[in-house]
Amino acid sequence: MLMKIKENILAQLFVIYTRYLVGSGFVFASIVKIKGERFTTVSHEDAPFGTAFHFFETMYQTGIYWQFLGWGQLVAGLLLMTQRFAKLGAVVFFPIILNVFVITISMEFAFTPVITFLMLMANLLLLLWHWDELKILLNLTPTLPDANRLENKKIWEITGWILFLMTAGYRAINTLYNPILWMGMLVLVGLVPLVIVWVKGKKYLRF
Repeated sequence: MLMKIKENILAQLFVIYTRYLVGSGFVFASIVKIKGERFTTVSHEDAPFGTAFHFFETMYQTGIYWQFLGWGQLVAGLLLMTQRFAKLGAVVFFPIILNVFVITISMEFAFTPVITFLMLMANLLLLLWHWDELKILLNLTPTLPDANRLENKKIWEITGWILFLMTAGYRAINTLYNPILWMGMLVLVGLVPLVIVWVKGKKYLRF
């Protein structure tokens, strides 16, 4: 059943862009930590104990741990966005986003738990997508997919690297950023391979 779904072009496109979406979200959030900066320009050292602001201020003050979290998010996001290493990315991504989700439901984070829950569900979907290969981790016989599938085309890997560099670069050089501008640039670049695939059609896909 799963193998049949994985041969569907629309399903493959959905998975490809899900990797871009959740991966870029992690990369975007990681840079500020790697730079050793707060999420906000305002210090929350005097925030009430047990609040979300106090929690993040405490993590920020640890220094090395704060940057460690950033590097973990960066690596997980990059692996997903490259497409080539998406299976490993989905595995690395899971414990991080699960931890983030539990944190957001443990404190008052307004609408944030909804976002982290959706990211967690997206990650579980990606793990399910790769289950035929990942089940080797449980000493089960893996099933290798068709190498000529749409999701394995080089164009998605190239696009992933471009999106990664755009996201990391934009966040690294901009302390004050415009999320609408950032997302707009990613959408435009992300649509390019889709247009190419659409124009070249079945001859390109070898279906």
